[in-house]
Amino acid sequence: MQKKNFNSNRGERIAAKVQMLVAEILRDNYSEDPIVSGVSLVGSVAHGGLQFVRLFYHTRNDDVAKVQAKLDEITRTVRFELAARMNQKYVPDIKFAYDDTLEKAARIDELLNNLEV
Repeated sequence: MQKKNFNSNRGERIAAKVQMLVAEILRDNYSEDPIVSGVSLVGSVAHGGLQFVRLFYHTRNDDVAKVQAKLDEITRTVRFELAARMNQKYVPDIKFAYDDTLEKAARIDELLNNLEV
């Protein structure tokens, strides 16, 4: 009997589920907070055997350090709420990380537009 050889994407599924649930938690519990209400989750990656999920966000707020500090402050509460909403034995730790892809893309566009041919 041969062993089935397939590539599991369980990490991607868990990360996407965590991203969706955390976005709902931020919307439901922190919509009145002016700092957190401007946060959009744009991606997620699972690490460490699904024990850790990094959530990438973008914000409309110009002070990214202030937003990061607020997200770090509420992470424990968000994870507690996440555990209540997930139907899994273990809930991964979460960490918020700023995604600066839009700023990098704007900078590349600016450089390309300023090229002399």
